[in-house]
Amino acid sequence: MSGRKSADLGGMAEGLRAAVHDYVKHVNQAEIELKADGLTGIVSDCDYLARTGRRLSRLEERDRLRGAYPERHESRARLLHIGATERDGEVPVRLELHFKRTLAQRGAGYAEERLETERLWLAEANGRWQIARIEPEIAERRSGASGDPETEDVPQENGRFQPPQAVKSVSVPYLNDDLLPYFNQHRPSIPYRRDLAAAYADRWWQQPNPAYENMQVNCTNYVSQCLFAGHAPMNYTGKRASGWWYKGRSGGQELWSYSWAVADALQRYLSAARAGGLRATPVDALWQLKLGDVICYDWEGDGRYGHNTIVTAFDREGMPLVNANTVSSRHRYWDYRDSYAWTPRTRYRFFHIADLF
Repeated sequence: MSGRKSADLGGMAEGLRAAVHDYVKHVNQAEIELKADGLTGIVSDCDYLARTGRRLSRLEERDRLRGAYPERHESRARLLHIGATERDGEVPVRLELHFKRTLAQRGAGYAEERLETERLWLAEANGRWQIARIEPEIAERRSGASGDPETEDVPQENGRFQPPQAVKSVSVPYLNDDLLPYFNQHRPSIPYRRDLAAAYADRWWQQPNPAYENMQVNCTNYVSQCLFAGHAPMNYTGKRASGWWYKGRSGGQELWSYSWAVADALQRYLSAARAGGLRATPVDALWQLKLGDVICYDWEGDGRYGHNTIVTAFDREGMPLVNANTVSSRHRYWDYRDSYAWTPRTRYRFFHIADLF
């Protein structure tokens, strides 16, 4: 009996893997054609199909308007976990997708990449597994944004705000002087090394730097690390609601400022005028941005910024390409119209980081 049960489980796993492989193949084709039509035969989740169709339509229109033409698209997948069968007979699966899209523009080409983790629920019908539901595990904007640490209002000293939770404790509690050469030292005329900020962003875009905490909502923590790698000096106040600083974790206590790890808090910090330390100037035009500058995203246009990126390259038209985390991205076109988080109400803030601190 146990041998028959093992064979049944093995057959189920094989069927699930085949269905996931077929899904990845059709996803890659949809990204090439910029149409979701081919997914309808293997995915029965109407909401997912509608979201994907709208996203690909926006992407097709944007590419056409900017004169960028997709030359190649690669989709690599890693099956992370197959869960136990749920009461309704569906089997949950965790899947990591690595997309690499190569575009040609005015005689030159560049590649943009992103990593996404999805949860799929598969159901068997007539001896065949089909995908019943698909949800992003962590997206640029999660459902229930009012409870999302990345979009909550920044608290006062006695506020009840809960900061983004670290995935695991990996950083040393107090970084040493070799790792923090400019920690809380407001020496004049420290140049912002834009090249180092961009190089750091490219080095760590798809894996966490073990010298820092890796947070579940990691976009602002990642951007702050990039700024610091470019020699932006920390402003250590010891108070979470002020300054811009990071010291790691000690005894279970999170030792970093809200501005280091919370999207709207960093946007507010960059907006404020100050005499020294990390400073930025809000600018209106994209052509005013340089390597290492920051773009902030307000998905609903309500004044609360829920995502941040850092400029790491430019296309042939001089438009910024950005890196980001949470959904790990490298050299992605700045407007994020290819994101499920984007809405027609989306607003942006562009910050030019000071050349000298």
